Parts: sequence; C-alpha cells; structure tokens
Amino acid sequence: MSEPPADAETFLAATDTIAALRPELNLLEAGILAGLHLGLASDSRSFARVFGVEHALVLRAVEALASAALLTVTARDARTQRTRYEASQAGSAMLTALAA
Repeated sequence: MSEPPADAETFLAATDTIAALRPELNLLEAGILAGLHLGLASDSRSFARVFGVEHALVLRAVEALASAALLTVTARDARTQRTRYEASQAGSAMLTALAA
C-alpha cells in the first residue's frame, strides 16, 4: 500500500523542523527539502507549480541547496530550465533524521 499524500500541516511541520536543524537555510530552501522528503516534488517546475512560487526563485533555492551540498542536481532541461534533483548524502542523512 502506498503512503498517503502529505497534508499542509505535515509539510509545514517538516519545513519548520528542517529550518530549525539548518538555520542557515531560508524557508523556501527548507520547503524544497521538505517537499522532496514527502514526495511532493523532485524538480523545480513541479515545486513551483504545486506551491505557487515563481520558478526563478525555486531555481535559485535549488542552486543554493546544491552549493550547500544538501541536493544533487540530476538533470536540467536547457529550454525550460526544469531542474531535477535528489538529496545528496548529507541531505539524505538530515532527511532521515526527520523520520526518526
């Protein structure tokens, strides 16, 4: 049986927890990690669409997370700039701590 989709409270709680664990992250960056952890979005366009955020802002946040070694960019569409990402080893370790 698959896991039920996350609700807004679950997403916000995960975002707040990530922000508390990594205070150098802004809320958008923490939200991208929470969305990845909860299976809500694993690319920049989907995150932007689901959460009503400008795609350019999401792209900047993804780049910041990649620079902080929390995300690994796995693909980028040259035309649309859709960027696919996954948690890096450090990001996975932090996200695993959320589930505990």
